[in-house]
Amino acid sequence: MSSKLKVAGWVALGAVAGALTTMQLQANARSSLSPLPLDEMQQLAAVFGIVKSDYVEPVDEKKLINDAIAGMVSGLDPHSQFFDKKSFREFREGTTGKFVGVGIEIGMEDGLVKVVSPIEGSPAFRAGLKSGDMITRIDDTAVRGLSIDQAVKKMRGEPATKVTLNIYRKAENRTFPVTIVREEIKVQSVRAKVIEPGYAWIRVSQFQDRTVDDFARKLEEIYKQEPHLKGLVLDLRNDPGGLLDGAIAISAAFLPKDVEVVSTKGQLADQQATYKATPDDYRRRSSDDPIKRLPAALKNVPLVVLVNEGSASASEIVAGALQDHKRATVMGAQTFGKGSVQTVRQLGPETALKITTARYYTPSGRSIQAKGIVPDVLLDETAEGNVFAALRTREADLEKHLNNGPEAEENEARAKAREEARQKLEAEMAKRAEPLKPLPEFGSAEDFPLVQALNQLKGQPVIASKTAVERKAEAKTQ
Repeated sequence: MSSKLKVAGWVALGAVAGALTTMQLQANARSSLSPLPLDEMQQLAAVFGIVKSDYVEPVDEKKLINDAIAGMVSGLDPHSQFFDKKSFREFREGTTGKFVGVGIEIGMEDGLVKVVSPIEGSPAFRAGLKSGDMITRIDDTAVRGLSIDQAVKKMRGEPATKVTLNIYRKAENRTFPVTIVREEIKVQSVRAKVIEPGYAWIRVSQFQDRTVDDFARKLEEIYKQEPHLKGLVLDLRNDPGGLLDGAIAISAAFLPKDVEVVSTKGQLADQQATYKATPDDYRRRSSDDPIKRLPAALKNVPLVVLVNEGSASASEIVAGALQDHKRATVMGAQTFGKGSVQTVRQLGPETALKITTARYYTPSGRSIQAKGIVPDVLLDETAEGNVFAALRTREADLEKHLNNGPEAEENEARAKAREEARQKLEAEMAKRAEPLKPLPEFGSAEDFPLVQALNQLKGQPVIASKTAVERKAEAKTQ
């Protein structure tokens, strides 16, 4: 997997990013469907005994077992994961939208951490960090060589503790340190505003516990400003996914009652399911239904859904459902292609297993695994074209993704193409008198795809991409 440019998301939230998760926190894992392979289990026990007795220095037994479990699960696919005490806590923080850290939306570019956006009101925001800033060191650790998750963990910590970030600001061609005091960050996963009279924009950056409530509240505020809304843009760009019930609820806000939103198919009976646009399929036990409060006009308001390569999992479910039911025009770039469901099964009070249990399918029966949602209208990310699109990694580029067997040569070809695109971009940048500008903030007046979405809603000419083409499915459904 290339580390040159990782699609930005709310990665500071932890391991939930990119997952379509059903929260089944059971006290015990399911019993095996077949007898345990005794010979292999004896080998595992023998290796454990040899390592414990013969290794050059004493080893922690619990760590050995945890590492063995983590290795077993990591060999399955990119999204299955064993949660130890620390990572399980971080995962649960991610689903609630609360965590302790500095408060930045980040990505990876050329091996460094790039600030996509500071979270408004956060310590990083107050310290003056800006979109496009590059983090080169975190305390005494150089960022180059770290994975994005490792960088996130170093920036997170306990409340009221300090972390020093070394910042390179391209626009000013200078490097400087910033010391930030960590605090609890409450992420607002929904933003919205009236762009101009009659037209509004609502952005969902991740599907968390509070997303549906925040989504309904923001739409109510829009309708108070614009009771006769003429068009709405639902922005799911760089939305890495999250909770399944949130995706169903937001789809249901725009669809007729009881139509299919998504179906799942897995090995177990409870993974053979169809979810519809009905409160019974998205409302949690003993909770109200915020979607019920929304104006009836929302079911018919002209709608555009914006997506890009960073739209994954739950956001792909929403885009696919609205596209299949012809409820919205999907515009942007082909999405990430994560068409699998992860279920969290609690193993003990502080540990759990996140394991892939099913594939999901859009209402028309499409599996988007390793393909993604292809927009009705392909758009470039700027008026000048796609600056970074060729570099972005998608599900089909991840090692061990589902149905990866026959794709080895295709994976190599994609990796080679990304490397060639990176070299070409670096060569072009070296010739430029000025540094490459960061992409405009989503929702701003310079947001080229948003401008095209508004043109679509108004019936005005849309500048579609002349170079973007569909990436064919690399996975075969089973």
